[in-house]
Amino acid sequence: MHADTNDARRQPSWECVDLAAEVLSLLSDPTRIRIVLALHHDEELPVNALAELVGKKPSGVSQHLARLRMARMVTTRQEGTSVLYRLTDEHAVALVVEAIRQAEHAVANGQIPPHHHTPRS
Repeated sequence: MHADTNDARRQPSWECVDLAAEVLSLLSDPTRIRIVLALHHDEELPVNALAELVGKKPSGVSQHLARLRMARMVTTRQEGTSVLYRLTDEHAVALVVEAIRQAEHAVANGQIPPHHHTPRS
């Protein structure tokens, strides 16, 4: 039997439900969503590059990265004098993508959301 099917059927512990709510709360900030998407696209970036990509000041992005790092969603690597940030795994971006897909349904006004369109070759 497929592992994902088993996971969907079993009830998570209350502790995991509480932690999941914290994860969703952490990802409820637009700047943090943009950071996750930028790191998914570019894999590894320093604070200044991330700040430019998300349209925020480096000091603010640094604070968001600290929160994401405390939640173990991002990790760092030192390269010379630069600190490079990257996603720890694919789970944060999967949550963000699903939230964006849900948002597309909310604004589709009865139309088919973009993620339901098949790419044409």
